Amino acid sequence: MKLNSMFAGTALSLALTVSAQAQTLVTGADTAEILNAARGYGAANLTTQSNGDPQITGKINGVTYQVYFRNCTDNEDCEDLNFYLGFLDIKPSLEDINDWNLNKRFSRAYLDQDQDACVEMDLDLVKGVTADYLDSQFGLWAMVVGQFAEHVGYN
Repeated sequence: MKLNSMFAGTALSLALTVSAQAQTLVTGADTAEILNAARGYGAANLTTQSNGDPQITGKINGVTYQVYFRNCTDNEDCEDLNFYLGFLDIKPSLEDINDWNLNKRFSRAYLDQDQDACVEMDLDLVKGVTADYLDSQFGLWAMVVGQFAEHVGYN
């Protein structure tokens, strides 16, 4: 009986390992899958940057943001994503920006050349990520967008 339990445990462990390995990974070439993840948090459209690389422009709770595909080969097979939000004509103090960077994780805020409030977050896709992890990163971005908008006085 004990031997059967040991074999059953080993078989289950092996099955879970094989199942995890068989999971399809999302890479920077999977623009449709990334766009679909963005749409899970609001309106989003796939466009192109001036250099031809993909870009997503989306809205989360009425706040417009961009996801730039970076380090692309021939405008596809991109290595990473850059989530970006910039507020025109919202000019918080440097102390407010520093407070964000001191007390928040996973994103970085700064003042652009016009002293407007900006926040960014990056996602490395070189080895690929699961669809669940991609969704969790969009969920994190949605949280960053909401908290940053409040932090700088947008809403």
